[in-house]
Amino acid sequence: MIHLALTTGEPAGIGPEISVKAAQQFLNEHPEVVIHLVGDQTLLGSGSERLRIEHCPLEEAVAPGQLNVKNASYVIATLDHAIDGCLSGIYQAMVTAPVQKSVIADSGISFTGHTEYLAERCQIPLVVMMLCGQPVFQSPLLPDQLRVALVTTHMPLREVPNFLSQELIQDTVKIVERDLRIRFSIPKPMIYVTGLNPHAGESGHLGREEMDIIGPAIKAMQAEGYSLVGPLPGDTIFSPQNLKQADVILAMSHDQGLAPFKFVTFGEGVNVTLGLPMIRTSVDHGTALNIAGQGVADISSMLAALDLALNMARNTRGTSGS
Repeated sequence: MIHLALTTGEPAGIGPEISVKAAQQFLNEHPEVVIHLVGDQTLLGSGSERLRIEHCPLEEAVAPGQLNVKNASYVIATLDHAIDGCLSGIYQAMVTAPVQKSVIADSGISFTGHTEYLAERCQIPLVVMMLCGQPVFQSPLLPDQLRVALVTTHMPLREVPNFLSQELIQDTVKIVERDLRIRFSIPKPMIYVTGLNPHAGESGHLGREEMDIIGPAIKAMQAEGYSLVGPLPGDTIFSPQNLKQADVILAMSHDQGLAPFKFVTFGEGVNVTLGLPMIRTSVDHGTALNIAGQGVADISSMLAALDLALNMARNTRGTSGS
């Protein structure tokens, strides 16, 4: 059996609801899986042999749609439970429902997102955020699976140029290439890399990051045998021809990569953290406080996150069974 931990996210949001619904549907389709829902039992109901409730108590009762800073520590406790279980081998992967970063930060806990928190807890100096998903509309111009990885994630845009370095880009490429080989079973990943500036700097007239940082990093990795193309302008890298040839687009900043990704995959995308000593996937949407508790939340992204976690676990273990 493959055991997946599913952290149920912000208790006042749609996380508990979509976690239960998606888990129940997923288990009906995958008899080789056990899902462990991590959260307060009052939010999740009763479990079963293959849908197990890992009870973490709330600090205070929850009203749908109403954030409570006192429950921030509860959210962190659910993450810690799943992380510890993955690191000890109890779970083969963890899947995360959305959290409300602002309420966690307001509680005094240093938290900028799942990706950064997982890296800190696992004592990993660098991890990579990658989103992957199927386009929500059919077109011969689009690939069956679109993947976008990021060099920088949750930081103000004005800080990105100073944060970039050849070392950061090269280390990011190594992580992306390794995980695509091992966990996605892509023998020799082809990575297309964006520039930072309009027109990829226009030969230095619109910025020198491509000439001084990104280009040299690409050449160094190509010399080591990695398959890279770039730096390419951010407004043309997502052309049909490029998407057919690239296994992943590596973008320099958050919105540069994720705006086009979410345009074609919204509701079906999955967030994956690369470079961890464990598998972690997540939905690509937020807590949706405005519809929490109404029973109308879409579970498509959660189902996709569970499916990808299962496939990555199979690839990593080299088997589809127990």
